[in-house]
Amino acid sequence: MESYRWDLNLKVRLFGEGLFNLLFWMYFPFITVYFARTLGVELAGLLMAVPPLFLLIGSLIGGSLADEIGRRPVMLVGTFAQGILFLAFALSTNAYIDYITYIGIGFMGAVYKPASSAMVADLVPTEHLRDVFATFMASNNIGAVLGPILGAVLFFEHRQALLLGCAVVLFGYGVLLAALTHETRPASPEKTVAKTFRTQGRSYATILRDPLFRLYLIAGVFALIPIMQLDVYLPVYLIEQAPATFDVSNTVLFGWLVAYNGLLFVVFIMPVTRVFRAWDERRVFLLSTFLAGFGTFLVAFSSNIWYLLVVTTVFTFGELIRSSVSQSFISRYAPAESRGQYLAADTLQNTIGKFLAPVTVLVSGFVPPYAVFTLILLSALIGMGLYAKLFQQLTQQDG
Repeated sequence: MESYRWDLNLKVRLFGEGLFNLLFWMYFPFITVYFARTLGVELAGLLMAVPPLFLLIGSLIGGSLADEIGRRPVMLVGTFAQGILFLAFALSTNAYIDYITYIGIGFMGAVYKPASSAMVADLVPTEHLRDVFATFMASNNIGAVLGPILGAVLFFEHRQALLLGCAVVLFGYGVLLAALTHETRPASPEKTVAKTFRTQGRSYATILRDPLFRLYLIAGVFALIPIMQLDVYLPVYLIEQAPATFDVSNTVLFGWLVAYNGLLFVVFIMPVTRVFRAWDERRVFLLSTFLAGFGTFLVAFSSNIWYLLVVTTVFTFGELIRSSVSQSFISRYAPAESRGQYLAADTLQNTIGKFLAPVTVLVSGFVPPYAVFTLILLSALIGMGLYAKLFQQLTQQDG
């Protein structure tokens, strides 16, 4: 393994983020079901469309702060703030307070993420970015293997202990970040937080004036909506709406599918990254979007466990193929001094996608599942068309 991968900053993050993600995947896949049960399906569908707005704000703020005051302080604030919010979530006895703390956790996680990605891009040569981002994704998805299986029981029966565990892990990870990591931001004139907030709006406006970058973001929104359904509509469908066809509860069945999704990531993220290393981004994005959309659409036709494992394989490989390409593309494209802001702007597609994805939960209260899954497939087809247009224009521009 190349020496840059052994930088202490990267090793601390691999360990800390991997450990936290084990606990994260014990609660996150079931959060929509939790709010649907406590607040009602229709209200939950509406409320789950709100957190992405806070993710958007958090990403933009975190990206600007990462470029202006440094990656490390932003990561520290994001980590400790999430720990405090998880503690509040664990001690809460009110569903609406739970919802508010859930929004806060997402917000501070969004502040953390651009700085974290920018730190990787600071330390790793451009030609190795796909491999390194893939390594982090593999580490983060190790928890996705066991997490959902354990969470299917622990989240609903021992929710307080699980959330307290998340808080403890985050506090411990924050201590490691403070003690063992160093700043990686490229040298530039010192900036203050106040100045950052005054100037970040103009900075993002400049980035978003690029018509090709805007098209890239819009295409990404439609492409990501099918991928996000594993955490949004699929738990509602499989746990609350699908007929039982196996000798376990549908909750446990869904936990197995999420674990299988994580296992595929752990096993195949590096081989898939190597196999598709020679592919251009156009083919990667088109194939990924098709597999994710069509694979999710196929869930509608049976709730048999073996059938669901096959279609989970299809839509998971769609996510796998694109997972390391998007970040490496933006990291390579962005100027070093603006890398955090570009990575934050790149998360706009993820944030807007999360805002729109819960529409499927809301719609499911009025139409049958086949109609919802058709809507998901349509989103993927629109994304493919926009990607084709994007890369056609990029080819013309380069020519």
